[in-house]
Amino acid sequence: MASTRKPAPFFDPARKQAVIYARVSSKEQEKEGFSIPAQLKLLKGYAAAQGFTVAQEYVDVETAKQTGRAAFGEMVAYLKARPAIRVLLVEKTDRLYRNLKDWVTIDELEVEIHLPKEGVVLSRESRSSEKFMHGIKVLMAKNYIDNLSEEARKGMQEKAEQGIWPTKTPLGYRNIAGPDGKKIIATDPDIGPIVSKLFEWYATDRYSLQEAARKAREAGLAHRKSGAKVAVSTLHAILRNRLYTGQFEWNGKLIQGKHEPLVSVELWERVQGVLDGRFAKKHRRMTHDFAFSGLIACAKCGCSVVGEIKKQRYIYYHCTGYADKCQGNPASCRRRYVREEVLESQFTALLGRLQFDDEVLAWVREALHASHADERREHGEAIRRLQAEHQRLGDRINAMYLDKLDGRVDAAFFDKMSADWRAEQNRCLREIERHEAAEQSYMDEGVQILELARNAQRLFERQEPREKRRLLNFVLSNCTWKDGEVVATFRQPFNLLAKTTAIAACRGANDTAIPVKTEIWLGDLDSNQGCPGQSREFYR
Repeated sequence: MASTRKPAPFFDPARKQAVIYARVSSKEQEKEGFSIPAQLKLLKGYAAAQGFTVAQEYVDVETAKQTGRAAFGEMVAYLKARPAIRVLLVEKTDRLYRNLKDWVTIDELEVEIHLPKEGVVLSRESRSSEKFMHGIKVLMAKNYIDNLSEEARKGMQEKAEQGIWPTKTPLGYRNIAGPDGKKIIATDPDIGPIVSKLFEWYATDRYSLQEAARKAREAGLAHRKSGAKVAVSTLHAILRNRLYTGQFEWNGKLIQGKHEPLVSVELWERVQGVLDGRFAKKHRRMTHDFAFSGLIACAKCGCSVVGEIKKQRYIYYHCTGYADKCQGNPASCRRRYVREEVLESQFTALLGRLQFDDEVLAWVREALHASHADERREHGEAIRRLQAEHQRLGDRINAMYLDKLDGRVDAAFFDKMSADWRAEQNRCLREIERHEAAEQSYMDEGVQILELARNAQRLFERQEPREKRRLLNFVLSNCTWKDGEVVATFRQPFNLLAKTTAIAACRGANDTAIPVKTEIWLGDLDSNQGCPGQSREFYR
């Protein structure tokens, strides 16, 4: 990942100042027209047209495998330190956010966000419909990042199925380039023999892990790059790693690798027997997957609310009371218990506030389609470039074939070049398919998010504890237990859906003739006072 910060050479203090942020998330995007120069050109032109002075430019270049954005962090710090600069220029939504945490970070800055490619300006005064659509796009941008990671995992799975260890090698092996240029693993000539000896020593059952680690260090076992000594925990991981037998496990499947084994399967199994025998007598506490553990905090002291089984069948939750915040008496929080059924009932009621009818879904579908015009254009341009490249390679193959027939190139050279060009053509076809699929997936993902919200209550009631927790984490934040009730905040954009449902229900109860949905989506939701006695805590 690379990041840069470019100070503007000059700015006029009389003009409104702005900060520019540009990002590419992979080399593929850079090749397909999303390049940093293209983004900066667009944003600088927009700034000039709107009368902004560019105070700073921030640039991040990263891949799906690398986390963190140095320039993003620098930009946030810069804006926090300069409250007079409240304008942020970004090409479009998915250039600004990688995850929901980024969204919260930017939202807390209270800046005015300009997204020229989407034709949107977001601020505290923006209409609720604009905020809602922005929230949907943020979730879709997060889903795109998840998809990049998923594609990386698919590539690793394909490599593993070919018998090639797909990731970083453990001590004793090293990554090298194979005959075809692809990375494979080979025995480290210096460390490999020591690892083999380590298994032999430990299989005798005469050495503890600490003693075996000492012998290995004396023999020269150390980390390749740093030269640091190997920790006992690392040595334990080595002894448990099946990769040294020439086999490895990947996604629950045992695969015969193509690399050279350092130990026999029989020796590895003897070592596992020694390890299992030494740890068999250690107490292993039985664990239960509590649906809401780690999700709720005690409103009184801030400690976690955790689950506990009583009488081997009933599940109760209570505050851990570990912090010294309970007015000198942490036990006062620990003694407050609540049944899991009570929490589940209250969470179910919360999710019920997200239900909406087909009219709202149709409105969002129409808005998504309108906002997708720029995305469709970019995918179309990429497809046309790839089609032209495919045609150009085909013309090359045909021309060289004629040269082969005329004797101007030999058969071996033709076979090599044509094979390379056909492989490149296949890559173009795969990229075309990806862009065509992305054309529809944009709409599908947006609608799926809305369907998730509408069906959240029903899904929650049917899920296992782990899935219940995942769903609640996706929709809610800042869950606390206060005076016998769950108090929570809906994440954006679900908070707008919750407000819509509540206000519509209130208007319906009063038999009003006001067109509720028009008022909610086109007006300012924050100006609605809601129904009497209705807690606004749920809708922040």
